[in-house]
Amino acid sequence: MIKVGIVGGTGYTGVELLRLLAAHPKIELIAITSRKEAGMRVTEMFPNLRGHIDLAFCEPKHAKLDQCDVVFFATPSGVAMEQARDLLNSGVKIIDLAADFRIRDVDEWQKWYGMKHACPDLLEEAVYGLPEVYREQIRVARLVGNPGCYPTAVQLGFLPLIKQGLADTDSLIADAKSGVSGAGRKTELPFLFAEAADNFKAYGASGHRHLPEIVQGLSHSAGKPVGLTFVPHLTPLIRGMQATLYARVKVDINLQELYEEYYENEPFVDVLPAGSHPETRSVRGANTCRLALHRPQGGNTVVILSVIDNLVKGAAGQAVQNMNIMFGLPETAGLELIGLLP
Repeated sequence: MIKVGIVGGTGYTGVELLRLLAAHPKIELIAITSRKEAGMRVTEMFPNLRGHIDLAFCEPKHAKLDQCDVVFFATPSGVAMEQARDLLNSGVKIIDLAADFRIRDVDEWQKWYGMKHACPDLLEEAVYGLPEVYREQIRVARLVGNPGCYPTAVQLGFLPLIKQGLADTDSLIADAKSGVSGAGRKTELPFLFAEAADNFKAYGASGHRHLPEIVQGLSHSAGKPVGLTFVPHLTPLIRGMQATLYARVKVDINLQELYEEYYENEPFVDVLPAGSHPETRSVRGANTCRLALHRPQGGNTVVILSVIDNLVKGAAGQAVQNMNIMFGLPETAGLELIGLLP
C-alpha cells in the first residue's frame, strides 16, 4: 500500500482528495494536517466521510510526513515550497496542488505570486502534472506541480490544434467561467451566497495569475511563444468550469476527426459527437474533461467547448491521476467516477 499524507486537509481540494483517496484501492492515509483544526476528527468537519476515514487532523510537526511515500499539498501557494526540500531528501514524493512548482521561470512566478520563491532550483526538476502532455516525465518524477483548473480546461481544449500547428497561435482567446469553489474555502465578501448567487461577472481581465501557466503550456506544445487573451468569470455554481476557446485555423480540416484521434486513448478526455454542447453538470464529481467542436458558418474560426469539474480534473482528481502514474498504478485507479445528475 502507498502511504499518503495530506498537508492542508480542510479546504475544498483537501476534502476532495480525502473523498477520492478514501475509496482508492492501493493507498493508506497516514496523516492529514491542519494547524487550526488539530485534534478534530476529520468526520466531524466532513460527515460525508463517516465510515471511510478514521483520522483526526494533526499539527504538521506531529504528522511524520517523512514516513509517507507521497505527500499532497492542498494548501495556499507558498506553503509547499517551504517544506519540499526536506521531504524530497527523505525520499518522499510530492504533488503540490497549489502553484509553487507550476511555472518554470522563477522571475515570472515571483511577479505573479508576489513573494520570493524558497527553492527556485527545484523548479528545474519539477514536472508539470498534465498527464495528457507530460505522462512519461510524470512516471519518473518525485516532484509534480499539479495544474490549475483554468489551465487544465484551456490547454486540453487547444492542445490538438496547437500540437498539429493548425491554429494561428498569435491570437488565441479563452473565455472561461468557474464556480465559486474555485476560489477556495474562505469567507470573503465576493463569495458569500448573497453576493455570488443570481450574479455573473468577469474578473482578472487585465491579468490573472493562471495566464502565465497557460501560456507556458501552450507555448511548449506549439514549440514557440503564443499570444493568448484569457478572461475568467465567476458564475453562481458551487463547482464546474467551462472554457469557450477561439482559434483561427490555417487550413480546412476535419476537426471532429482530429480531436477524436488525438484523445482516443486518453481515459479522462471525452470528445462529444459533432454539434454537441457539453454541460458542467455532466462532469460534476468526475475526473473528466468533455470537449465539443464548432466552426460557426463554416468560417476559419474554431470554437472549442471544454468542461471540467474544477475540484476534480481541475485539482484533486488530476492529483490522484498523477499519483497513479508516479507509482505505476493503473491511471484510472480510484477515479472511475460517473458525473452526478441531476
